[in-house]
Amino acid sequence: MAKLLALTLLGLVLTHYKDHQSFYERRLNAFREVEPVDLPNCNLVKGIESGSEDLEILPNGLTFISSGLKYPGIKSFEPDKPGKILLMDLNEEDPTVLELSISGSNFNLSSFNPHGISTFTDEDNTVYLLVVNHPDVKTTVELFKFQEEQKSLLHLKTIRHELLPNLNDIVAVGPEHFYATNDHYFVDSYLKSWELYLGLAWSYVVYYSPDEVKVVANGFDFANGINISPDRKYVYVSASLARKIHVYEKHANWTLTSLKSMVFNTLVDNISVDPVTGDLWVGCHPNGKRIFYYDVEHPPASEVLQIQNILTEEPKVTVVYAENGTVLQGSTVASVYKGKLLIGTVFQKALYCKL
Repeated sequence: MAKLLALTLLGLVLTHYKDHQSFYERRLNAFREVEPVDLPNCNLVKGIESGSEDLEILPNGLTFISSGLKYPGIKSFEPDKPGKILLMDLNEEDPTVLELSISGSNFNLSSFNPHGISTFTDEDNTVYLLVVNHPDVKTTVELFKFQEEQKSLLHLKTIRHELLPNLNDIVAVGPEHFYATNDHYFVDSYLKSWELYLGLAWSYVVYYSPDEVKVVANGFDFANGINISPDRKYVYVSASLARKIHVYEKHANWTLTSLKSMVFNTLVDNISVDPVTGDLWVGCHPNGKRIFYYDVEHPPASEVLQIQNILTEEPKVTVVYAENGTVLQGSTVASVYKGKLLIGTVFQKALYCKL
């Protein structure tokens, strides 16, 4: 109730300031133009036309991709079709995608709306896929078992909890254990819009297990991507509208302690971690306003950052790829595998590059 009252008061105050709209546009980085950074060996991935919002690469090169996201206020090129999980093999010379069939008597495929994804491989090399799902504008986490021979997913469980109301991304630390980001505090769509407009840093990170669910970090302006270091000691969280990546130390009881944050001149989205080097690869939105207010004449740009040695006092940040949207619109994620780079987008195509 206190937060609702504070939101109302803030709204009343801001309506009396002439520059409240420019404040909102500055948060969305509305005025930035992109300086192109090209990669010479890139091709659009065949078979992806309606988004590749998140992706996860297994150690053997098999790659899961979530496609077809419908998110309030965001463009969709296939608004009347359910989402899907695609499979891609990065060991192929010219890789293409295959839509994975999904089985399970308790799973409603017609309302499937996948967002962030993560995998966990157990001691028997069984691969589990956890998927943030938004059926009917709600939030669940779907647990699947990957059946490699059948090229299919077996639905095992749907997870719901009051502390998982607005999930964006997820990182698995076990088959049914994960950290996840809520990108909004409010559930009501009207209050969500005001939260976004006013820049309220109220979104948060949750740890979930069947035995315990708790908030482990908060105070984010649109908590978005989340991932974990190869040694499982550190958790990385992106706050898109604050243009920050936060670094947390993970403890044995699953709590997190803040260590540092980095600020960027771009809206940071999903975070991938190189399992060999520990480098962070981040899909970014140089001009976030174009994501929320789509204009075919001025499409959203794409940008990919590589962050090396993030735990040191002087991390190295490199813009590996940047483009004004004529090729790739709205990059959300980037990940590497044996000298290859795969870049996904919120609602459009995907790009495959040889570094």
